[in-house]
Amino acid sequence: MKILFISMPSIHAKRWIDNLQGTNHEIFWFNILNKGTLDSNSNVIQIVDWQKRKIPKLKGEYFLLKKFPKIFYSIQKYLEVSIDEQITRILKEINPDVVHSFEMQSCSYPILKTMNKFPNLKWIYSCWGSDLYYYQNFKQDNFKIKKVLKRVNFLQTDCKRDLLIAKELGFIGVCLDVIPGGTGFKLNELANFKKPISDRKIILVKGYQHQFGRALNVVKALEEIQNELIDYKIVIFAAHNVIVDYVTKNNLPFQTFESHSLSHEQVLDLMGQSLIYIGNSISDGIPNTMLESIVMGAFPIQSNPGGATAEIIINQQNGLLIGNPENTNEIKVLIQLTLSNAINLKNAFEINQEIASTKLDFYLNQKKVLQIYEFHNSRN
Repeated sequence: MKILFISMPSIHAKRWIDNLQGTNHEIFWFNILNKGTLDSNSNVIQIVDWQKRKIPKLKGEYFLLKKFPKIFYSIQKYLEVSIDEQITRILKEINPDVVHSFEMQSCSYPILKTMNKFPNLKWIYSCWGSDLYYYQNFKQDNFKIKKVLKRVNFLQTDCKRDLLIAKELGFIGVCLDVIPGGTGFKLNELANFKKPISDRKIILVKGYQHQFGRALNVVKALEEIQNELIDYKIVIFAAHNVIVDYVTKNNLPFQTFESHSLSHEQVLDLMGQSLIYIGNSISDGIPNTMLESIVMGAFPIQSNPGGATAEIIINQQNGLLIGNPENTNEIKVLIQLTLSNAINLKNAFEINQEIASTKLDFYLNQKKVLQIYEFHNSRN
Protein backbone atom coordinates (compact mmCIF):
# COMPACT_ATOMS: atom_id res chain seq x y z
CA MET A 1 0.00 0.00 0.00
CA LYS A 2 1.17 3.55 -0.78
CA ILE A 3 0.64 5.94 2.14
CA LEU A 4 1.18 9.69 1.94
CA PHE A 5 1.62 11.23 5.39
CA ILE A 6 1.16 14.99 5.70
CA SER A 7 2.39 16.81 8.80
CA MET A 8 4.88 19.21 10.25
CA PRO A 9 8.25 17.68 11.31
CA SER A 10 6.95 16.55 14.71
CA ILE A 11 8.19 13.88 17.09
CA HIS A 12 4.61 12.60 17.30
CA ALA A 13 4.44 12.10 13.54
CA LYS A 14 7.86 10.42 13.61
CA ARG A 15 6.78 7.97 16.31
CA TRP A 16 3.62 7.11 14.43
CA ILE A 17 5.41 6.52 11.14
CA ASP A 18 8.11 4.45 12.85
CA ASN A 19 5.41 1.89 13.65
CA LEU A 20 5.44 0.99 9.95
CA GLN A 21 9.13 0.15 9.90
CA GLY A 22 9.72 -3.25 8.33
CA THR A 23 6.32 -3.45 6.64
CA ASN A 24 5.70 -3.70 2.90
CA HIS A 25 4.01 -0.31 2.76
CA GLU A 26 5.50 2.34 0.49
CA ILE A 27 5.68 5.42 2.69
CA PHE A 28 5.87 9.07 1.65
CA TRP A 29 6.01 12.05 3.97
CA PHE A 30 5.17 15.60 2.89
CA ASN A 31 6.44 18.38 5.14
CA ILE A 32 3.66 20.90 4.88
CA LEU A 33 5.91 23.55 6.44
CA ASN A 34 8.41 23.08 3.58
CA LYS A 35 11.65 23.16 5.61
CA GLY A 36 12.99 20.41 7.87
CA THR A 37 13.26 16.63 7.68
CA LEU A 38 11.75 13.83 9.72
CA ASP A 39 14.32 11.92 11.75
CA SER A 40 12.58 8.62 11.18
CA ASN A 41 13.89 5.07 11.42
CA SER A 42 11.52 3.96 8.68
CA ASN A 43 12.31 3.88 4.98
CA VAL A 44 10.35 7.06 4.24
CA ILE A 45 10.53 9.07 1.04
CA GLN A 46 10.57 12.63 2.36
CA ILE A 47 9.20 15.52 0.32
CA VAL A 48 10.77 18.70 1.68
CA ASP A 49 12.07 22.06 0.48
CA TRP A 50 9.37 22.12 -2.19
CA GLN A 51 8.17 25.72 -2.00
CA LYS A 52 10.08 27.14 -4.96
CA ARG A 53 9.80 30.72 -6.15
CA LYS A 54 8.01 31.52 -9.40
CA ILE A 55 9.36 35.06 -9.51
CA PRO A 56 12.17 36.82 -7.59
CA LYS A 57 11.23 37.97 -4.09
CA LEU A 58 9.44 41.33 -4.10
CA LYS A 59 10.05 44.16 -1.70
CA GLY A 60 7.30 44.34 0.93
CA GLU A 61 6.23 40.67 0.79
CA TYR A 62 7.03 40.04 4.45
CA PHE A 63 5.23 43.21 5.51
CA LEU A 64 2.18 42.17 3.50
CA LEU A 65 2.23 38.68 5.04
CA LYS A 66 2.35 40.06 8.60
CA LYS A 67 -0.02 43.01 8.23
CA PHE A 68 -2.44 41.84 5.54
CA PRO A 69 -2.24 38.02 5.44
CA LYS A 70 -5.51 37.57 3.53
CA ILE A 71 -4.22 39.72 0.68
CA PHE A 72 -0.86 37.93 0.74
CA TYR A 73 -2.40 34.46 0.55
CA SER A 74 -4.67 35.56 -2.30
CA ILE A 75 -1.62 36.36 -4.44
CA GLN A 76 0.80 33.78 -3.02
CA LYS A 77 0.18 31.32 -5.88
CA TYR A 78 1.67 33.87 -8.28
CA LEU A 79 4.80 34.25 -6.15
CA GLU A 80 5.71 30.68 -5.21
CA VAL A 81 4.56 27.07 -5.48
CA SER A 82 1.43 26.65 -3.36
CA ILE A 83 0.50 23.71 -1.13
CA ASP A 84 -2.36 22.88 -3.50
CA GLU A 85 -0.07 22.85 -6.54
CA GLN A 86 2.57 20.71 -4.85
CA ILE A 87 0.21 18.13 -3.34
CA THR A 88 -1.74 17.88 -6.60
CA ARG A 89 1.54 17.13 -8.36
CA ILE A 90 2.48 14.53 -5.73
CA LEU A 91 -0.89 12.77 -5.85
CA LYS A 92 -0.69 12.47 -9.62
CA GLU A 93 2.90 11.22 -9.51
CA ILE A 94 2.70 8.61 -6.75
CA ASN A 95 -1.03 7.79 -6.80
CA PRO A 96 -1.28 6.89 -3.09
CA ASP A 97 -3.91 4.54 -1.71
CA VAL A 98 -4.52 6.78 1.28
CA VAL A 99 -3.56 10.22 2.59
CA HIS A 100 -3.03 10.52 6.34
CA SER A 101 -2.80 14.03 7.81
CA PHE A 102 -1.83 14.81 11.40
CA GLU A 103 -3.30 17.92 13.09
CA MET A 104 -6.09 20.13 11.80
CA GLN A 105 -5.18 23.81 11.56
CA SER A 106 -1.74 23.67 9.91
CA CYS A 107 -1.89 20.30 8.18
CA SER A 108 -5.50 19.59 7.22
CA TYR A 109 -7.09 22.97 6.45
CA PRO A 110 -4.49 23.65 3.71
CA ILE A 111 -5.02 20.33 1.88
CA LEU A 112 -8.83 20.37 1.78
CA LYS A 113 -8.95 22.11 -1.61
CA THR A 114 -6.68 19.44 -3.09
CA MET A 115 -8.45 16.52 -1.46
CA ASN A 116 -11.77 17.74 -2.84
CA LYS A 117 -10.27 17.41 -6.34
CA PHE A 118 -9.66 13.71 -5.62
CA PRO A 119 -12.99 12.65 -4.05
CA ASN A 120 -12.29 8.91 -4.30
CA LEU A 121 -8.94 9.14 -2.50
CA LYS A 122 -9.27 7.95 1.10
CA TRP A 123 -8.30 10.44 3.81
CA ILE A 124 -7.34 9.62 7.40
CA TYR A 125 -7.12 12.52 9.82
CA SER A 126 -5.43 12.20 13.24
CA CYS A 127 -6.75 14.74 15.72
CA TRP A 128 -4.15 16.29 17.99
CA GLY A 129 -4.50 18.24 21.22
CA SER A 130 -6.72 21.28 20.82
CA ASP A 131 -7.67 20.71 17.16
CA LEU A 132 -11.38 20.34 17.83
CA TYR A 133 -11.97 21.07 21.52
CA TYR A 134 -10.56 24.59 21.44
CA TYR A 135 -10.92 25.75 17.85
CA GLN A 136 -14.56 24.72 17.49
CA ASN A 137 -15.37 27.82 19.56
CA PHE A 138 -14.29 30.24 16.83
CA LYS A 139 -16.67 30.91 13.97
CA GLN A 140 -14.14 30.80 11.13
CA ASP A 141 -12.37 27.73 12.51
CA ASN A 142 -15.65 25.99 13.21
CA PHE A 143 -16.62 26.45 9.57
CA LYS A 144 -13.27 25.09 8.32
CA ILE A 145 -13.31 22.14 10.72
CA LYS A 146 -16.76 21.10 9.51
CA LYS A 147 -15.60 21.32 5.89
CA VAL A 148 -12.60 19.08 6.61
CA LEU A 149 -14.61 16.56 8.63
CA LYS A 150 -17.16 16.35 5.83
CA ARG A 151 -14.40 15.22 3.44
CA VAL A 152 -12.40 13.02 5.85
CA ASN A 153 -13.16 9.30 5.59
CA PHE A 154 -11.47 8.01 8.74
CA LEU A 155 -10.90 9.75 12.08
CA GLN A 156 -8.27 8.77 14.65
CA THR A 157 -7.99 10.51 18.04
CA ASP A 158 -6.08 10.20 21.30
CA CYS A 159 -9.24 10.51 23.44
CA LYS A 160 -12.93 9.62 23.32
CA ARG A 161 -13.85 13.27 23.91
CA ASP A 162 -12.73 14.27 20.44
CA LEU A 163 -14.65 11.45 18.77
CA LEU A 164 -17.82 12.86 20.31
CA ILE A 165 -16.94 16.43 19.34
CA ALA A 166 -16.23 15.37 15.75
CA LYS A 167 -19.64 13.71 15.51
CA GLU A 168 -21.29 16.83 16.91
CA LEU A 169 -19.50 18.80 14.19
CA GLY A 170 -20.96 16.56 11.49
CA PHE A 171 -18.40 13.78 11.00
CA ILE A 172 -20.13 10.67 9.59
CA GLY A 173 -17.11 8.63 8.55
CA VAL A 174 -15.40 5.75 10.32
CA CYS A 175 -14.01 6.28 13.84
CA LEU A 176 -10.77 4.36 14.33
CA ASP A 177 -9.21 3.13 17.58
CA VAL A 178 -8.28 5.69 20.22
CA ILE A 179 -4.47 5.59 20.28
CA PRO A 180 -2.06 7.74 22.34
CA GLY A 181 -0.43 10.56 20.36
CA GLY A 182 3.04 9.03 20.57
CA THR A 183 1.60 5.49 20.05
CA GLY A 184 3.05 4.26 23.34
CA PHE A 185 6.31 3.35 25.03
CA LYS A 186 8.79 0.49 24.99
CA LEU A 187 8.28 -0.24 28.67
CA ASN A 188 11.12 -2.72 29.16
CA GLU A 189 13.65 -0.18 27.92
CA LEU A 190 12.45 2.37 30.50
CA ALA A 191 12.29 0.11 33.56
CA ASN A 192 15.85 0.81 34.71
CA PHE A 193 15.21 4.57 34.79
CA LYS A 194 12.49 4.31 37.45
CA LYS A 195 13.47 4.88 41.07
CA PRO A 196 11.43 3.39 43.95
CA ILE A 197 8.73 5.79 45.16
CA SER A 198 10.39 6.07 48.58
CA ASP A 199 13.58 7.43 46.98
CA ARG A 200 11.91 10.17 44.93
CA LYS A 201 12.26 13.79 46.03
CA ILE A 202 11.57 15.77 42.84
CA ILE A 203 8.40 17.71 42.00
CA LEU A 204 8.50 18.07 38.22
CA VAL A 205 6.61 20.82 36.38
CA LYS A 206 6.05 21.32 32.67
CA GLY A 207 6.97 24.94 31.99
CA TYR A 208 4.67 25.87 29.12
CA GLN A 209 3.23 29.37 29.44
CA HIS A 210 1.57 30.36 26.16
CA GLN A 211 -1.78 30.27 24.39
CA PHE A 212 -2.74 27.07 26.20
CA GLY A 213 -0.07 26.42 28.85
CA ARG A 214 -0.55 27.79 32.37
CA ALA A 215 2.66 26.80 34.15
CA LEU A 216 2.93 30.18 35.86
CA ASN A 217 -0.04 29.32 38.06
CA VAL A 218 1.75 26.15 39.16
CA VAL A 219 4.96 28.07 39.91
CA LYS A 220 3.00 30.60 41.98
CA ALA A 221 1.27 27.80 43.88
CA LEU A 222 4.63 26.21 44.69
CA GLU A 223 6.01 29.60 45.69
CA GLU A 224 3.23 30.05 48.26
CA ILE A 225 4.07 26.76 49.99
CA GLN A 226 7.82 26.59 49.44
CA ASN A 227 8.40 26.39 53.22
CA GLU A 228 6.52 23.08 53.13
CA LEU A 229 8.73 21.80 50.33
CA ILE A 230 12.16 21.95 51.93
CA ASP A 231 12.59 18.18 51.52
CA TYR A 232 11.82 18.35 47.80
CA LYS A 233 13.56 19.67 44.71
CA ILE A 234 11.40 21.66 42.28
CA VAL A 235 12.38 21.15 38.64
CA ILE A 236 10.69 22.97 35.75
CA PHE A 237 11.42 21.65 32.26
CA ALA A 238 10.51 23.04 28.83
CA ALA A 239 10.26 26.39 30.60
CA HIS A 240 9.23 29.36 28.50
CA ASN A 241 10.98 32.69 29.08
CA VAL A 242 8.22 34.11 31.26
CA ILE A 243 8.66 31.17 33.66
CA VAL A 244 12.44 31.46 33.78
CA ASP A 245 12.16 35.22 34.32
CA TYR A 246 9.62 34.81 37.14
CA VAL A 247 11.77 32.25 38.96
CA THR A 248 14.84 34.48 38.60
CA LYS A 249 13.09 37.73 39.55
CA ASN A 250 11.60 36.22 42.69
CA ASN A 251 14.78 34.37 43.62
CA LEU A 252 12.96 31.06 43.86
CA PRO A 253 15.03 27.94 44.64
CA PHE A 254 13.62 26.13 41.60
CA GLN A 255 15.73 24.57 38.87
CA THR A 256 14.63 25.51 35.36
CA PHE A 257 15.43 23.99 31.99
CA GLU A 258 14.42 26.09 29.00
CA SER A 259 12.48 24.70 26.05
CA HIS A 260 14.48 22.19 23.99
CA SER A 261 17.41 22.20 26.43
CA LEU A 262 16.69 18.61 27.50
CA SER A 263 16.41 15.63 25.19
CA HIS A 264 13.34 13.42 25.35
CA GLU A 265 15.43 10.73 27.06
CA GLN A 266 16.59 13.22 29.71
CA VAL A 267 12.99 14.23 30.42
CA LEU A 268 11.99 10.60 30.86
CA ASP A 269 14.95 10.10 33.18
CA LEU A 270 13.79 13.08 35.26
CA MET A 271 10.29 11.65 35.44
CA GLY A 272 11.70 8.36 36.70
CA GLN A 273 13.21 10.29 39.62
CA SER A 274 10.12 12.43 40.31
CA LEU A 275 7.52 11.86 42.98
CA ILE A 276 5.00 14.27 41.43
CA TYR A 277 4.48 15.57 37.91
CA ILE A 278 2.35 18.69 37.31
CA GLY A 279 0.98 19.75 33.93
CA ASN A 280 -1.48 22.62 33.57
CA SER A 281 -3.22 23.98 30.48
CA ILE A 282 -6.56 25.37 29.39
CA SER A 283 -6.80 23.11 26.33
CA ASP A 284 -5.32 19.81 25.21
CA GLY A 285 -6.18 16.26 24.29
CA ILE A 286 -4.76 13.60 26.59
CA PRO A 287 -1.36 15.19 27.32
CA ASN A 288 1.52 13.07 26.05
CA THR A 289 3.77 14.34 28.83
CA MET A 290 1.27 13.19 31.44
CA LEU A 291 1.27 9.74 29.85
CA GLU A 292 5.06 9.74 30.08
CA SER A 293 4.82 10.60 33.78
CA ILE A 294 2.42 7.69 34.32
CA VAL A 295 4.78 5.27 32.59
CA MET A 296 7.74 6.55 34.61
CA GLY A 297 5.90 6.31 37.92
CA ALA A 298 5.48 9.99 38.83
CA PHE A 299 2.14 10.87 40.44
CA PRO A 300 0.30 13.14 37.96
CA ILE A 301 -1.49 16.35 38.87
CA GLN A 302 -3.02 17.45 35.58
CA SER A 303 -5.59 19.85 34.18
CA ASN A 304 -8.65 18.24 32.61
CA PRO A 305 -9.95 20.35 29.71
CA GLY A 306 -13.17 18.93 28.37
CA GLY A 307 -12.78 15.80 30.49
CA ALA A 308 -10.03 14.23 28.35
CA THR A 309 -7.58 13.65 31.20
CA ALA A 310 -10.33 11.94 33.22
CA GLU A 311 -10.30 9.16 30.63
CA ILE A 312 -6.98 8.10 32.20
CA ILE A 313 -6.94 9.59 35.69
CA ILE A 314 -9.47 8.64 38.36
CA ASN A 315 -9.34 11.60 40.71
CA GLN A 316 -7.57 10.87 44.03
CA GLN A 317 -6.75 7.33 42.98
CA ASN A 318 -4.04 7.36 40.33
CA GLY A 319 -3.69 11.13 40.06
CA LEU A 320 -5.36 14.46 40.75
CA LEU A 321 -7.40 16.54 38.32
CA ILE A 322 -7.05 20.33 38.24
CA GLY A 323 -10.58 21.68 37.83
CA ASN A 324 -9.63 25.26 37.07
CA PRO A 325 -6.18 25.74 35.51
CA GLU A 326 -6.34 29.47 36.30
CA ASN A 327 -6.86 28.90 40.06
CA THR A 328 -3.52 29.04 41.86
CA ASN A 329 -5.09 28.24 45.22
CA GLU A 330 -6.69 25.04 43.89
CA ILE A 331 -3.35 23.87 42.51
CA LYS A 332 -1.67 24.65 45.83
CA VAL A 333 -4.25 22.60 47.75
CA LEU A 334 -3.80 19.63 45.39
CA ILE A 335 -0.03 19.68 45.91
CA GLN A 336 -0.50 19.84 49.67
CA LEU A 337 -3.01 16.98 49.51
CA THR A 338 -0.55 14.82 47.61
CA LEU A 339 2.22 15.41 50.15
CA SER A 340 0.00 14.98 53.22
CA ASN A 341 -0.22 11.20 52.96
CA ALA A 342 -3.94 11.54 52.20
CA ILE A 343 -3.15 9.98 48.82
CA ASN A 344 -1.70 6.47 48.69
CA LEU A 345 1.13 7.14 46.25
CA LYS A 346 2.30 3.52 46.21
CA ASN A 347 -1.19 2.36 45.27
CA ALA A 348 -1.39 5.07 42.60
CA PHE A 349 1.94 3.86 41.23
CA GLU A 350 0.61 0.31 40.91
CA ILE A 351 -2.56 1.48 39.16
CA ASN A 352 -0.55 3.56 36.72
CA GLN A 353 1.86 0.74 35.94
CA GLU A 354 -1.16 -1.38 35.05
CA ILE A 355 -2.44 1.43 32.78
CA ALA A 356 1.00 1.61 31.18
CA SER A 357 1.06 -2.12 30.41
CA THR A 358 -2.53 -2.34 29.13
CA LYS A 359 -2.95 0.99 27.31
CA LEU A 360 0.42 2.63 26.73
CA ASP A 361 2.63 -0.24 25.61
CA PHE A 362 4.25 0.48 22.24
CA TYR A 363 3.79 -3.02 20.87
CA LEU A 364 0.09 -3.18 21.75
CA ASN A 365 -0.53 0.17 20.09
CA GLN A 366 1.64 -0.73 17.12
CA LYS A 367 -0.78 -3.55 16.32
CA LYS A 368 -3.63 -1.01 16.33
CA VAL A 369 -1.68 1.31 14.03
CA LEU A 370 -0.89 -1.46 11.56
CA GLN A 371 -4.50 -2.63 11.59
CA ILE A 372 -5.59 0.79 10.33
CA TYR A 373 -3.77 0.28 7.04
CA GLU A 374 -4.70 -3.40 6.81
CA PHE A 375 -8.28 -2.24 7.17
CA HIS A 376 -7.81 0.01 4.17
CA ASN A 377 -6.24 -2.80 2.18
CA SER A 378 -9.28 -4.96 2.82
CA ARG A 379 -11.58 -2.21 1.53
CA ASN A 380 -9.66 -1.53 -1.69
